[in-house]
Amino acid sequence: MHVFTIAPAGMKPLWVLLPVALVLLLVVSVLALSVWGSRGARFELSAGGLQLRGDLYGRFIPAASLRTNVVRRVDLDAQPDLRPRWRTMGTGLPGYQSGWFRLANGESALLSLTDRRKAVYVPTALGYSLLISPDDPDAFVSALRALGSR
Repeated sequence: MHVFTIAPAGMKPLWVLLPVALVLLLVVSVLALSVWGSRGARFELSAGGLQLRGDLYGRFIPAASLRTNVVRRVDLDAQPDLRPRWRTMGTGLPGYQSGWFRLANGESALLSLTDRRKAVYVPTALGYSLLISPDDPDAFVSALRALGSR
């Protein structure tokens, strides 16, 4: 009996896998960051404005840019015009939407949304609105309105 092993492959074909591995690593990293962000997201309201913290799409919106007189709690099941329709740059996981979306009414919105029935709609003077899910939407709306009345 004669046994022969396979001839060793060159390293050149393995270089093709490097870009694929890097893209997969990037995708997994962004997904992990999104999941982590969804668990620790918070909305900090101060006299200066509203700070969205959590994932890649966090930012500070100055108080002067928040249209607090039209802030309202919304149920997206009852208000189809405010439902996120198209994701332009963001995360869309089951039970979590974050980032830039186009709403059904055509408006651009920055989302940090987990509960579609207890969302808060916050228009801004910056050309987009916020659609977020604080754990106590009624208290959040009251705090935003109080900020606007200062």
